[in-house]
Amino acid sequence: MKEEWIKLKIGTMDVPVQIIRERRRSIRASMGKENVIMRFPINLPAQEEAAHRKRLTTWLEKQYEKKEGLFQRYQKADYQDGDTLRVGDRQYELRLRQEDRKTSAASLKGGQIVLRLNRDMDEQQASKAIRTLLSRVVAADYLPQITKRVLALNEQHFRRPIKGVKLKYNHSNWGSCSNSGNINLSTRLLFAPQEVVDYVIVHELAHLIELNHSHRFWAEVARVMPDYEKKEAWLKEFGAGCDF
Repeated sequence: MKEEWIKLKIGTMDVPVQIIRERRRSIRASMGKENVIMRFPINLPAQEEAAHRKRLTTWLEKQYEKKEGLFQRYQKADYQDGDTLRVGDRQYELRLRQEDRKTSAASLKGGQIVLRLNRDMDEQQASKAIRTLLSRVVAADYLPQITKRVLALNEQHFRRPIKGVKLKYNHSNWGSCSNSGNINLSTRLLFAPQEVVDYVIVHELAHLIELNHSHRFWAEVARVMPDYEKKEAWLKEFGAGCDF
């Protein structure tokens, strides 16, 4: 298997594309969580591959025209030393340090996040490490406030036992609830309006009563938040832009 990274101009955005050449017969493109993926047979002649790239790029442009928000996930912030990161009602000053170290780390003190990065990482690795570290630090800072809100909404509307509340950098969903009573929320949710945050919390708390998505479950959500569909619509339209 051979890999190559390029950037394509789709609409107004520079979209990262991972080209994978491998032992396969088909040609396809997919929109991954962090980049577009194009897959080609490893021995495909260059002229044929160029034609298929053009065809797949046209497909991406059509997807962009249908729903520009789908591509927001690929617009990652290019963090620089001294930048300000705004998350919800808080802001953090960022300090980036390139160091000779095996692993990267981050710490928060007095509103300043210091990121100590392995200087040997390439651009893609550094970008991913920064987002992960920022999420981890901000999660720890916000957890008491989010926990307080979860407990308040539970006491007001559900009054079910909760084992714990966690914030983690999750792209697969906005939240989850385990059958043991653990409420997990994505740190990406911190970029959403408070009423949308409340909706996701209510959604997960409703699972303490109905651990499914049955009519009974949605009735519980509607009982607490009759206009919950508006919050779901907001997440579908703008959720891709909620990220570090």
